[in-house]
Amino acid sequence: MLLWLAGCSGGEEDVASEPTETATTAETREPAETSPEAPEVPPFDQPVMIDLSSTLGSDRRLTVEGETNLPEATRLQVLVERELSGVRWRERVSVEAGGFEAGPFGPGSGLPDGGYRVTVDVQEGSVQPRSVRERLGEQNEHLRGPLVQESRHGLGQVARYRQRFLVGSETRRTLDNVEVLEVE
Repeated sequence: MLLWLAGCSGGEEDVASEPTETATTAETREPAETSPEAPEVPPFDQPVMIDLSSTLGSDRRLTVEGETNLPEATRLQVLVERELSGVRWRERVSVEAGGFEAGPFGPGSGLPDGGYRVTVDVQEGSVQPRSVRERLGEQNEHLRGPLVQESRHGLGQVARYRQRFLVGSETRRTLDNVEVLEVE
């Protein structure tokens, strides 16, 4: 028991001298800790912009190219869906030099005539690389604009852009805002 009390009393003396040592150590550490983080990244402060162009190759398969103002390395999912059957093709891509490219989409025999929908989704913050989370936030909370919505799974915000188009030599009579693609 006496040894335990002696050990405790010695600790009090160490505690009294510790704050000065800790303060000195903390002062020397602070500049070292801020140096690697020195270039603080500003949050993304503009509305999300995504612009698509879809081209149908000679093999009747679809390639999707897009431009965006999202940060480099932002992970996107590009989905092409045939309206009539609901058949989908999907590819995950990353933003490079302000743009992205996905595809070709469709079966080896080419896309059949009909209506299609291209959807580009900005994926949840949890799957984004660290550099992107620093700009968009851990749950994409810095995303804003008309394309931004709450994630279906409660994992923060996402952004979604959709475009509808028709493939085929006979254009349907439609009142929708739709782009007609022809084989190049």
